[in-house]
Amino acid sequence: MYADALARWLEYAVFVGIVVGLARPFGLYLARVFERKPTFLDPVLRPLETLLYRSFGISCDQEMSAGVYVLCFLLFSAVGTVALLLALLAQGWLPGGPDDSYLTTPMTADLAANTAISFSTTTTWQAYGGETTLRYLIQAVGLVSQNFLAGAAGLAVGIAFIRGFARTESKTLGSFWVDLVRGLLWVLLPITLVGSLVLIWQGVPLNLAPYTHVHTLEGGTQIIAQGPVAALEFIKNLGTNGGGFFNANGAHPFENPTPLVSFIALLAIAVLPASLTITFGHMAGNLRAGWLLLGVMVVLFVGGLAVCDLAESAAPSQLASLHVAGGNMEGKEVRFGVGDSVLAAVVTSNGATGSYNSMHDSYQPMGVLVPLTNMLLGELIFGGLGTGLYSMVMTALIAVFLGGLMVGRTPAYLGKKVAAEETKLIVLYALLTPAVVLILAALALTTNVGLAGLTTNSGPRGLTEVVFAYASSMANNGQTMAGLNANTPFYNATTAVAMLAGRSGLAALALALAGRFAAQRRLATTTAALPSDTLQFGALVLGTILVLGALNFLPALTLGPILEALRG
Repeated sequence: MYADALARWLEYAVFVGIVVGLARPFGLYLARVFERKPTFLDPVLRPLETLLYRSFGISCDQEMSAGVYVLCFLLFSAVGTVALLLALLAQGWLPGGPDDSYLTTPMTADLAANTAISFSTTTTWQAYGGETTLRYLIQAVGLVSQNFLAGAAGLAVGIAFIRGFARTESKTLGSFWVDLVRGLLWVLLPITLVGSLVLIWQGVPLNLAPYTHVHTLEGGTQIIAQGPVAALEFIKNLGTNGGGFFNANGAHPFENPTPLVSFIALLAIAVLPASLTITFGHMAGNLRAGWLLLGVMVVLFVGGLAVCDLAESAAPSQLASLHVAGGNMEGKEVRFGVGDSVLAAVVTSNGATGSYNSMHDSYQPMGVLVPLTNMLLGELIFGGLGTGLYSMVMTALIAVFLGGLMVGRTPAYLGKKVAAEETKLIVLYALLTPAVVLILAALALTTNVGLAGLTTNSGPRGLTEVVFAYASSMANNGQTMAGLNANTPFYNATTAVAMLAGRSGLAALALALAGRFAAQRRLATTTAALPSDTLQFGALVLGTILVLGALNFLPALTLGPILEALRG
């Protein structure tokens, strides 16, 4: 037992150590890319970048105000959504496999709209099974292209937000189109190319072969789905999308054939978002502040690991009399065990990447509490690509305001004054997630069409499944507890609302705030300002996260996983 625990925590420690160790080189690389400084990839990518600018009429020197930047981001997302929607509706006329007889889930208009919004917002919420719903061309072209484009768009918004702290007396935050192109060429494409080749080497298939019929040892037959899986797998994690080629997602042996693939996938999810804290500190002129934010993330990450590991490593109470060893293995792959499953659950729920490798509906109440809480907090811990950073910074700004009230000091962060208008935007940002999640969950739990989706569980577990669905959609995460039948017009519509609010609403508020900060002069650092790079400030940020989370979501969590745990 102790040896198993030691092995699990050794894996957790190695993972955290690699993420933190890679944060500085990747963070500084991202800063060079978006500051348009020389990189080792320039000889290859500069000509291609120039060609793209000329082809689309982009002026790389024409920057945008916050409002124009937001408008370009929203229009780009809308065009991507419509294009994918039309492709999904027309997939019956597309050539290539698999055979129509295997596509047993019809692509209805409401499912197509939900899926299109899902992938264009990097949520990749899937109310369908990929192998029973989509053609190879849709997976390899439609979904993969959105994984790249939506991921790069989110990264661009994150960089624009950082510029709000880096610039002084500026009316612009950069060019969305330039940031989009550079994010694609210098970040997503080269890393995905290398990562995908590693996956193919490890056994992830990349083919257009028909589904295979095999005879099992018991004498039955089995249909093995396959296809261009490797084309989707790495970018879904790197772009913090998470949508699986197969219904089982990361638990499927073709998506996740070896422990090395599983570990690399989790690193692909966490490293770039974690590195953006260093990019933020470097571009804003205070690297210590960036490291401090990363430290707060790591503390919360390890705390979530501890709670989830403790819950899942213990034998379920229902099986206590049988003296079952090895913890709660229901819904988990034997080849991953508790350790890999818990690590994946915590990593995927902390970001916007729901590529889980175990079924969270089978987790113990306190085990499922962790991924649910992570998503409700709003991508605070590492988070999505670009979009995760501003959630942590927004919380730091609330901490600055509260700290200033307590000690009577000027509310300012990294030389930017937090005045009345800035405070309003921060408060709206903080209230949007609980408002959307709790209102939609209440609607689902008090209407017949909402309750009809609870086909497996009721009571506290049923409440948890509904809140989990809307938290996942709002956090642009996409994972589900799988005990909720979400492929209905009601859930397709309401989860789409949450996805759009989580992507567009939060981004618009973050960029509006960044625009106001960019226009300010940088305040001189004096003893009247609250230091933003000390351990005391880190503790204040951590306390603010916990208090805000409790105020917003403790009643829902108490009626859900906590009550279920207390009832045994």
